[in-house]
Amino acid sequence: MRYEGTVYRPPSEANSLILQATIGCSYNRCTYCAMYLEKRFRQRSREDLLEDMAIASDTLGAQSVRRVFLADGDALIMRTSRLLKLLEDVRDHFPNFQSASVYASPQSLLSKSVQEIRELKEAGLPLYYLGTETGHPTVMERIAKGVTPAQMVDAASRITGAGAKLSVIMLLGIGGTELSREHAVESGRIVSAMDPRFVSTLTITPVPGTKFHEDVESGRVELPGERETLQELRTMVEHMDVTRTVYRGNHASNSLPIGGILPRQKDEVLAVLDRVIADTRIPLRTRPSPRHL
Repeated sequence: MRYEGTVYRPPSEANSLILQATIGCSYNRCTYCAMYLEKRFRQRSREDLLEDMAIASDTLGAQSVRRVFLADGDALIMRTSRLLKLLEDVRDHFPNFQSASVYASPQSLLSKSVQEIRELKEAGLPLYYLGTETGHPTVMERIAKGVTPAQMVDAASRITGAGAKLSVIMLLGIGGTELSREHAVESGRIVSAMDPRFVSTLTITPVPGTKFHEDVESGRVELPGERETLQELRTMVEHMDVTRTVYRGNHASNSLPIGGILPRQKDEVLAVLDRVIADTRIPLRTRPSPRHL
């Protein structure tokens, strides 16, 4: 496959074919994110994508591709008609294709109607990863998400309203010690309002070259310690009132791999967190450097 720059995908898409439909992120202003800073955003041509699919078919075998992840950070910003044609091309090249997924910025979601998301779902795009990060309005503004919590919920509702699957990503520590509890409470509440199929928590890792890293280095933001971060997670989960959500906290950035199905296993998750927070003898996982995340 031909890729431009570093390519990112959710951990759960490890076995998916990554098709770089766009280069970079159309928004690219979040203060903590360095994933696409070196790229100029643009949409790739249909001709380039057809060539990539042909390469993948020859290299991997057309029969072997069942799932596709549409990279980079904001492929959903493409016109719906272009996305529908892209999904049609994917089906033509890979006869065993089952489904595609995509990172979805709130801006791109707010540009789509529920009907458009429904059409994309029926064409083979049923799963959307939404980097919500926080439910606290001040924290959301500080990290420059570009929307309010209410708009974030509206964006998420476009997915669930279309009957598609929503996977929400929340960031531990993003509010610093100053707003740790408030961030946790409001994040639990916004997850409750979204009621996603999946929710995952990652721990913020300041990456050199970002404004957030500068804020941490200068002392403007103080990050919570490991067990303070676990307390933040506990508060967040405590305030999640969802119907049936798969929770994953096993990302490499987290010091404690944990997860469960909420609300059925909520008490179990909270009990584990209580035990680890209280007992400092329990070792925590060493977190990798930013370049290894």
